[in-house]
Amino acid sequence: MKKSNFERFQLKPFIIEGLNEQRFFMPTEIQERLIPAIVSGKDVIGQSQTGSGKTLAFLIPIIERIDVTKDEVQAVITAPTRELATQIYTELEKLLQFSDEMTAKLIVGGTDRLRTIVKLKTQPQIVVGTPGRIYDLVEAQALKVYTSEILVVDEADQMLDMGFIEEVDKIASRMGEELQMLVFSATIPEKLQPFLKKYMNNPRHVQVDPAQTTAEKIDHYLLPAKHRDKIKLVIDVARKYNPYFAIIFANKKEQVDEIADAMLQAGLNVDRIHGGLNPRHRKQVMKEVNAAKVQYLVATDLAARGIDIKGVTHIINYELPKNDLDWYVHRVGRSARAGESGIALSIFEEKDEEAIQKLMDRKIQFSFVDLKNGEWVELENKFKRKVRKNTTSSVIVKKGKTTPVTGGKAKAKPKSVKPGYKKKAKWQQEKQEKRNRRINKKK
Repeated sequence: MKKSNFERFQLKPFIIEGLNEQRFFMPTEIQERLIPAIVSGKDVIGQSQTGSGKTLAFLIPIIERIDVTKDEVQAVITAPTRELATQIYTELEKLLQFSDEMTAKLIVGGTDRLRTIVKLKTQPQIVVGTPGRIYDLVEAQALKVYTSEILVVDEADQMLDMGFIEEVDKIASRMGEELQMLVFSATIPEKLQPFLKKYMNNPRHVQVDPAQTTAEKIDHYLLPAKHRDKIKLVIDVARKYNPYFAIIFANKKEQVDEIADAMLQAGLNVDRIHGGLNPRHRKQVMKEVNAAKVQYLVATDLAARGIDIKGVTHIINYELPKNDLDWYVHRVGRSARAGESGIALSIFEEKDEEAIQKLMDRKIQFSFVDLKNGEWVELENKFKRKVRKNTTSSVIVKKGKTTPVTGGKAKAKPKSVKPGYKKKAKWQQEKQEKRNRRINKKK
C-alpha cells in the first residue's frame, strides 16, 4: 500500500483507511492549509474554484474532532441544493466506511418529514443538509443543534443568491456559544460580510487560485447564432457531436423545458434538471444520469456548481451566463475532470461580444466554428488581433492584411476626426464670443 501523506496530520486510523480506499494519498493545497486550522478549532474562510478538494478539506478535520462517546449533534454541514448536500453526504460515507461508531444523517427536502423525525430519536453526530429542512426540524424540536459547535456553510455565495443565508443565520443562532464556523465559497460578496462578522472570530482566510481558469484539457468553441433558430441549432450540434454524455446549459428553467421538449421530439435521449422540478423528480433524474442512462441533460446552473456528474464529455451552452461570467467556468468545469478531456461549445449572439472579450481576458482560448450542411467550418477570430513578434521585426495581422512593423522613428498617427467635428467647434467658438460680449457690456 502506498504511504499516505495525510498521516502527517495525525488523523484517526479509519480516516486514513477511507482515504487510501479512494486512492487519496497527497493533500491538495486547500487541504494542506486548512486541515490543521480546523482541527485546532479555528474559524476559516476557504476560497477556491470547483475541483480544488475543498469538500475533504472540511470533512476530514470534522470527523477527526467528533467525540464518538456522545450521541448528540456535533457538526452541521449546510449546502444550497439537495444535490450538493447529497454529494457531500456521499463523500462523508466513504470516509466513514471503516468506522462502526460514528453516525451521520442526510436531511434534505423531498423526503418524508415524519419518518425523518422518528429516525431523529437518536441524534446523529454529523448532520448534512439544506438550510430549509434543517431549520424546519430544529423548529419542530426534532433536531437538537444546540449541542453542536461546528457549522459549515458550503457555496456561501450561492446561498446568498438563493436567499438561504437568513435560514443559515437562524440555525447558527441556535447552536453552541463557542461556535466554529467554516465558510467555503468561490467568491466572497460584500453582502455576505455582515453575516461573516456576526459569527466569525479572526478567521483564517485561505484563497487558492487555480493554475488556470479552466481545466487544461478542455477545448473551447464559439458558434455564432446568425439569427438562426437556436434550439434547432442545439439539436444539430448535439447530433453532430453524438457524445457519450453532454450537459446543455440555459439560463432559465422555461428555456430548459423548451429545449428538452424539442430534443425529445427530435428523438434524442434527453432529460432535464432545474429548480422548478419537485425533489423526487430531481432525485430520479440524477439517478438516471449517474446510471449512464441519459445521453443529454438540459440544465440550469443548478447542475453547474459543486455537483460531480461523472463522464461528461461535452458542454453545450445554449447561451452564455447572463450576469456572472464565473458561471462559465463552473459550467465547463463539469467536463474534463480527473485528467479526462472535454469539449465546451457556446452559441453566441452580437450582444455577447463584450462577455466573450472578458472571457478571453481570463486566458480562455476560443476557436470559432460554424456548422454548415452537417460539417464543421473554422471561422476567423473577429474579436482579437493576433500579434506575432520576432527579434528583427513584427507583423500585425488584421482582417487578412499583413503590415510589417520595422525599427526606427515611428510615424505620427493621423488624428481621426469625428463626423460634424468642425461644425461643432465653430458653434462652440461663436457661443463663447457671445458670452464674452455680454460680460464686456455689463462691465
